[in-house]
Amino acid sequence: MMPNNQMNHPNKQKTWLKVVLILIILVALSVVVYFLPPVHDRLSWRLANLRAQIGYFFNPPEELIFSPEQQAEMEAIVNRTLTAIAPPTEMPPQVTPTVTDDFQPSPTATLTLTPTITPTPIPGSVNLSGVRHEYQKMNNCGPATLAMALSYWDWGGDQQDTRLWLRPHPEDRNVMPYEMENAVFNHTDLAALVRWGGDEEILKQFIAAGFPVIIERDMGDVRPNEDWTGHFGVITGYDDSRGRFILQDSYVMANYPLAYEDLNRYWRAFNYVYLVIYPPERETEVRTILGPQSDEVYNHQQAVEKAEDEISMLEGRDLFFAWFNYGTSLVNLGDFLAAAQAYDFAYNEIYPTIPSEARPWRMIWYQTGPYFAYYHTGRYQDVINLADLTLSVTGVREIEETWVWRGRAKLALGDQAGAIEDFYTALNYHPGWDVAIIELQNLGITP
Repeated sequence: MMPNNQMNHPNKQKTWLKVVLILIILVALSVVVYFLPPVHDRLSWRLANLRAQIGYFFNPPEELIFSPEQQAEMEAIVNRTLTAIAPPTEMPPQVTPTVTDDFQPSPTATLTLTPTITPTPIPGSVNLSGVRHEYQKMNNCGPATLAMALSYWDWGGDQQDTRLWLRPHPEDRNVMPYEMENAVFNHTDLAALVRWGGDEEILKQFIAAGFPVIIERDMGDVRPNEDWTGHFGVITGYDDSRGRFILQDSYVMANYPLAYEDLNRYWRAFNYVYLVIYPPERETEVRTILGPQSDEVYNHQQAVEKAEDEISMLEGRDLFFAWFNYGTSLVNLGDFLAAAQAYDFAYNEIYPTIPSEARPWRMIWYQTGPYFAYYHTGRYQDVINLADLTLSVTGVREIEETWVWRGRAKLALGDQAGAIEDFYTALNYHPGWDVAIIELQNLGITP
């Protein structure tokens, strides 16, 4: 007669097989359910955040600091660059750029500044209606915000349409204001413009005239205890008696109240950028509200002056933003040498003094001015170092601008194969992106 333990052995095996089979079926069903659009939209961002938080726990991004290495070589690099691009039949210009260790803001005007026009008196409060609020999908604040702004002008689409315009790869982490501007021109019958160095008064002027305004700010007002992140919103109203603007915010809520002082505090991180959408037949009205700011050069010069004023008043992280804004506005004016020095000061002198938990380590997701400045002063290794750090610190690869700039720097240093690989990677994360396509075409490659 067989012992009981031997008689039960086949039954135990069958039980375990059933359990394994049931687990496999449950996992398969879970995967199927997860990828159903309604479920995926609700859970994917939570899982992505969980993965990111796990990665950040083991490799804290706020502890890594970019330190430009080539600032001491600036003068020689600039002279070599100018010599290389000079016509071969002419003597190279004798340029001696001023590069000092105690660099201070000293912008060179390219346009004679004229007095700012006194704005037309406006009501103490205005609240525009007609914007259709949308809560954003994962990483979709840019497309959702653009869709909301367009809805005011009776555009009938939603963020699914604008996402395809702005970030055809679903994991693309950011949309630039200029991409919104281009999308409006390319996909609608409306017009748009982007300006920098905005203030409360210009926002009120536009709202009072019936124009909602898109701004980009950091999310410190709604996520004060979380990692620094950028965010778009549509301003549709203001109320002087309560000292606040009204935003249509895709992350928080419709008609989100934002105090004037909070707007300035969080808007600063993005150089006070704003975008206005309007019917082409109302362009004269828009330009009149802008006054001298209608001229882009004048606008950038005013943004330089605003940053310069703030540099003398701020400290800590806000001072870092002011120096960064100063560099960005100089980039917009084409003064890459001074811009590079401004970024050097921001990164070397200010950023390390910011408490680690408050450091804006995602900055290069949203603003690429340092790439422009370092590349156009021949500091290609600094471009590569900043790009590498951006990709490694954030643990995110879907930042197409970073891949393109790293590719450009690699190409300048003779690494054509590496450059091609980076351009293709950028194109993978932003299919159809003309910037990456042109870089490949310049190398004789048809993507």
